[in-house]
Amino acid sequence: METYYYSQFNHAVVHVALFDNVTNAAAIRSRIVQAARNLSVDRNTEREAVNFAFIDARLISSTLHLQTAIYQALLAEAQGQLRTKTVHSEILWTLNPTNNITEAIRRYGVSDGLTALIVVRVDRCMCDIIQGCMVPFQLLSQMTDWSIIKKHYKLDLESALKEVQGNMDRERFIINNIVVSSVAMKNVMA
Repeated sequence: METYYYSQFNHAVVHVALFDNVTNAAAIRSRIVQAARNLSVDRNTEREAVNFAFIDARLISSTLHLQTAIYQALLAEAQGQLRTKTVHSEILWTLNPTNNITEAIRRYGVSDGLTALIVVRVDRCMCDIIQGCMVPFQLLSQMTDWSIIKKHYKLDLESALKEVQGNMDRERFIINNIVVSSVAMKNVMA
């Protein structure tokens, strides 16, 4: 698990963990849906229990990509300009190249068959919820699905990528630069 400190945002502490071999993704997703629909007295308790950003690790090109999304979400929260209900869902929205919140949650959030998961919490430990192996973030590059990232960001016709076709390292470097720039500029363009 990695921890980031943002003194400029009321000394926010953000915990980020990368999990592999996740076996309970469907249960996590179900729990999130139930917490959102639950009308009982324990509603807030259950919502708090799953108050994380659950992110499909295959769609994150680098730690910079993730950190930029976290920063943008914290900035929106600090300015009172969240477009979603929580800072955690704002992280998902920020990662998505479009402004559609539902699409962002569907694309970047937890899905039933997910096996590689990034969990972000602005203040709390997530180890009690995930059944999987917490692994170092250096393994993120092994989980990244570059073809899905290219699809979501509509990069198949990108001329810079055509010029380096066949050079996977260079292509991934360019894709990462594009997605990080897109995330960084999202609040400006929205």
